[in-house]
Amino acid sequence: MTGLDRNSVRRTAVLAGAALIVGLLPLASAGTAAAADPDPVPVDRFEGEVPFASQPAEGLFTWGGDADDPPELTLAERSDAPEGAKVLAGDYDISGYGGFTHDYAADQPGHDWSAHKGIRFWWDGQDNGKKTAFEIKDGGANGEASELWTTSFTDDFTGWKQIEIPFGDFTYRTDYQPVGGIDQVLGLTQMWGYAVTLPVGAPGRFAMDDVELYGKADQSLRTSVTTDAAVYPVKEGGTASVKVSVATTGSAPIDEPVTVAYESAGGTAESGKDYTPVKGEITFPAGTESGASRTVRVPTLRDRTGEAAETVPLKLTVTGAKAPAETPQVVIDAHGLPYLDAKLPVKKRVADLLSRMSLAEKAGQMTQAERGAIGAGGDIAAYDLGSLLSGGGSTPTPNTPAAWAKMIDGYQLRAQATRFQIPLIYGVDAVHGHNNLAGATVMPHNIGIGATRDPALAERTGAVTAAEVRATGVPWDFAPCLCVTRDERWGRSYESFGEDPALVESMETVVQGLQGDRSGRDLKDDDRVLATAKHFVGDGGTAYGSSTTGSYTVDQGVTKVGRQELEAVHLAPFQEAVDRGVGTVMPSYSSLDLGDGQGPVKMHARADMINGVLKDRMGFDGFVISDWNAIDQLPGDYAAHVRTSVNAGVDMMMVPYSYKEFSATLIDEAKAGRVTDRRIDDAVARILAQKFRLGLFEKPYADTGGASAIGSTAHRAVARQAAAESQVLLKNAGSVLPLKKSQKVYVAGSNADDIGNQTGGWTITWQGSSGNITPGTTILQGMRKAGGDVTYSKDASASTAGYDVGVVVVGETPYAEGVGDVGNGNDLELTAADKAAVDKVCAAMKCAVLIVSGRPQLIGDRLGDVDALVASWLPGTEGDGVADVLYGRRAFTGQLPVTWPKSESQLPINVGDTSYDPQFPYGWGLTTLTNVPGGGTASLRALALVAAAAERAGAGTVARTAVTKARLLVQQKIGTAVTAASAKPFADADHLLLTGHYADAVAKLTQAYRAG
Repeated sequence: MTGLDRNSVRRTAVLAGAALIVGLLPLASAGTAAAADPDPVPVDRFEGEVPFASQPAEGLFTWGGDADDPPELTLAERSDAPEGAKVLAGDYDISGYGGFTHDYAADQPGHDWSAHKGIRFWWDGQDNGKKTAFEIKDGGANGEASELWTTSFTDDFTGWKQIEIPFGDFTYRTDYQPVGGIDQVLGLTQMWGYAVTLPVGAPGRFAMDDVELYGKADQSLRTSVTTDAAVYPVKEGGTASVKVSVATTGSAPIDEPVTVAYESAGGTAESGKDYTPVKGEITFPAGTESGASRTVRVPTLRDRTGEAAETVPLKLTVTGAKAPAETPQVVIDAHGLPYLDAKLPVKKRVADLLSRMSLAEKAGQMTQAERGAIGAGGDIAAYDLGSLLSGGGSTPTPNTPAAWAKMIDGYQLRAQATRFQIPLIYGVDAVHGHNNLAGATVMPHNIGIGATRDPALAERTGAVTAAEVRATGVPWDFAPCLCVTRDERWGRSYESFGEDPALVESMETVVQGLQGDRSGRDLKDDDRVLATAKHFVGDGGTAYGSSTTGSYTVDQGVTKVGRQELEAVHLAPFQEAVDRGVGTVMPSYSSLDLGDGQGPVKMHARADMINGVLKDRMGFDGFVISDWNAIDQLPGDYAAHVRTSVNAGVDMMMVPYSYKEFSATLIDEAKAGRVTDRRIDDAVARILAQKFRLGLFEKPYADTGGASAIGSTAHRAVARQAAAESQVLLKNAGSVLPLKKSQKVYVAGSNADDIGNQTGGWTITWQGSSGNITPGTTILQGMRKAGGDVTYSKDASASTAGYDVGVVVVGETPYAEGVGDVGNGNDLELTAADKAAVDKVCAAMKCAVLIVSGRPQLIGDRLGDVDALVASWLPGTEGDGVADVLYGRRAFTGQLPVTWPKSESQLPINVGDTSYDPQFPYGWGLTTLTNVPGGGTASLRALALVAAAAERAGAGTVARTAVTKARLLVQQKIGTAVTAASAKPFADADHLLLTGHYADAVAKLTQAYRAG
């Protein structure tokens, strides 16, 4: 008889013995036991009832850190199976992380596990002494967007053993950021399954069977006592009201009485002097409805002395239910201190507050954590945190304006429990509208804004963004990106306004759209936010292949330039931003190599650039915020990371999940004298000044008065105009565009009807995603709304007979940062499906091809077969704007913000290059205006005279109009026959236009005309 057979016999004997005992018990006892311990509810029997499948279907699936880490799973027949005939078995050899998951179907409601005590399963022990993590999935949109609650068990046994885990043993995973948001309550009423993380470091095998819910949830597990807040600020002399409630999972009435004894004790306030002590008991009798509440009142006393905030903890002792996770605190507001006087100048307020703060409080102000890392928020006061952020896709549930405001107000409430009640400054990456918020107005990405050549419109897009962001309680935007993109293989190309620093500078009107007046006086308004100029400096100039971050090829690499090029190309936009009063600056992940013998040095370590150039020479008086965990890329140990970056001039550190370590390390470095008091005071003073300017001390909570305008018709009209003006008409043989409403139009292509592809990365989530991810109008929908006679076949499989013209919308799918680098799984070619759609449609009829992408795509081999070609960039949520120019409601007026290459081998290629032979030059953009000038060289001579006279007279508008007419005239002659001889002066002319050299611009255009 084998060991496995002995296990089987032993288990059979135990079950038989149990049956005999039950049979001998009195019927009443058996009935009582059955009532107290209901039958288990199966989750997985592993008999084949749950398939191997993944979201959105229900199923079992594996995962891992790399291709070798996912385990091999099988439903194996085992004679010793604890239940049924099969078990789930597998082999694994994991170097990073790996395991398997059972997710319930995403198109069905989550399951209700609240009636049970816990979850259990059989595990075939190998006695290897290793821990296996077991997680359950709670809340959120589905199993892959849920919160995770975790525990583990140790494999220190041999053979089958039933592992029982009460739900009370699970703890919340703070290192995981669910897509749908966080409430950190194990409700058990919306469960999405479980996951097993297997041990790493050595090959192994496992077997598992019969996952089931067991036991009856006792009241102490399913009943909780809560308070309506954790912090209760009250003005001195006022009375705080603490609402104490009882709630049950599933909202059933309570079975047994619940008592709550309360007592004011401890804290920094003095009993009898600062408040009247309270003590007593609340009883919720059996049968009380879930949600019932009682109120405890704590009176405070007035002593007429200016002082910092003081705390009065209200200790709660609970019987019959779970106690609140933390002790609620009444906070007597700080009062009578100079920094609280809004009539005083900001400098005086800062000086007063700074003089009162401890080193720990100062370190806290220099620390920024991710919302997903701070749990319920208690660490905000515990570590005196100065700032929180939402990374891409880090949103509340539901992802609505009201939920954002409520979430941020909750965090601000926590800050009121600190000694000086310094409000948080909350930041988001609203890089093209409030792009993390579902339903927000999503603008074209910056590359499209650069194509508009419309500074006034750029300012309006910033203003709409600011209004929608501030209406959700967020006062700080990590935008705009002022990078000058010099290599379109970079995955962040679309975050740039273009390849010409003069173009980038011209679009910096967006800073005023975000912040208002250069003085900062508008920052306190409910429709303005603090802007961030990023990434300082040279992130757009990193060389292909220089990145050392994972599989990135360009992003976070090395910019190797001389000082002259650094000044002219990369620094110039930041001087413009400083002159415009930008409130914060973010250094780049990239390294800078100036050829001075130092080699590449990470920007977060470059004191010469941050302290020396940005703060001292340029006169930047805002504060410098690091990028996400950027200091971790510096050489040396963590202490070296901290002191190097702080001493280099970084004032606040974005340390999303390591905020405790950063704060403690900074304090240690300061005490050791390696970071001076003066440097810390400078950093904190800069941070506090912006908080005062934003009016956060007077109004820390969200002003949601503008929330009704989020995604409004008026706001979308701005985005629609931006989308229309961003469209660049590269070719228009036979005047195929604009379309006529009388024409029968055949629409095809992967990006014609996909709002996710149309909006690109940094939309709802960090990387963005294809599909219907946020409200908006696709290009196809816009064409239909415009009144066109439109038929759509995504893959062009429908018959192409009988149509007047085809529109094929192709391009990229979303990506962000180095994930989108060419060479990192990406290239500049259209997909095979897109090429096939272009070929089929353009062979059958006249056709226009629209390229929806974050950068130029290589289409030269098909250019001869395409009648009209449009660079649509990433136009945002308003596909109506694209339809507006397609159907002639607006004229095409956009111009290329970057050079369009013939081949990838030409990259990098930029305006001003000595060798310059592109497919289409920088500044190119045909128009569908009816008044395109003619007259050849005679007209150019006349326009040259007008431009020169206007330039001398300072009449910029007249001069720019003259240059534009000359450009259109030249384009009309050149057509698609762009040559190196015509391309270079043409591109140079646009740069000269942007820098105010209007007469020289017409001269260059005349040169291009003659070469063409």
